Amino acid sequence: MLSTDACLVREAQSSDSDSIYQLICHLAEFERAPHEVTNTPEKIIQHGFGDTPLFKAWVAEVDNQIVGMALCYIRYSTWKGPLFYLEDIVVHADYRGKYIGTRLLNTCVEYCKASGYPKLVFQVLDWNEAAIHFYKKWNAAFDPQWVNVTIESDVSKD
Repeated sequence: MLSTDACLVREAQSSDSDSIYQLICHLAEFERAPHEVTNTPEKIIQHGFGDTPLFKAWVAEVDNQIVGMALCYIRYSTWKGPLFYLEDIVVHADYRGKYIGTRLLNTCVEYCKASGYPKLVFQVLDWNEAAIHFYKKWNAAFDPQWVNVTIESDVSKD
């Protein structure tokens, strides 16, 4: 079993963009949607590490190799004000079950709390039983009332 001390969680840097991209592709494979990935390492650098970063990310390293990441951003709620949104936690399959996801989620929760956000919010696929079980350990509230909705930007109606 991997010791939690053997895993270093640190804030992501632009030089991590290739590894972050590989983890995104790994997640897309797991979620059965690899064809949906249009992001690139270059876009990750531009969007996360430029003059106006759109996200905050942390990476998990074992033996100087990035094996996991968490990516978050600020979401604004009309009722609550700014919330911290967890877009994804990804741990490479070879390293799951070794508390790396726990370390990453702890980091997100600690940052959320320290930054004064009242909530960390996120989504989980209804078929991802392992993730649901993981989040239930945190006493996460699951809300079955809301439905995800997406409108492509190239669509308009009169």
